[in-house]
Amino acid sequence: MASLADIISKERLLLIDFSAEWCGPCKMLAPVLKEVKSKLGDKVTILKLDVDKNPVAAQSYQIQGVPTLILFKAGKQVWRQSGLVPAPALQQLIENHQ
Repeated sequence: MASLADIISKERLLLIDFSAEWCGPCKMLAPVLKEVKSKLGDKVTILKLDVDKNPVAAQSYQIQGVPTLILFKAGKQVWRQSGLVPAPALQQLIENHQ
């Protein structure tokens, strides 16, 4: 299985959703991410990462709270935000980084 660093470096545009099963806002973010993916298709890869199951990854990206979204472009972090983001705003943000 590829490491997170490998996935980040290989994907042209990658959105990682750092979340947890017990997190209410994380559950509310799921349909937002689904909507964005359905509109943008192959323009972006969306990866959900459970911080409880991946503590090393959460620590390496200094995740303090969930949900935290980080957008990577060609292996570099270009945007980061904790909390809920409305689908239209998230879609626009991703399109701005294409």
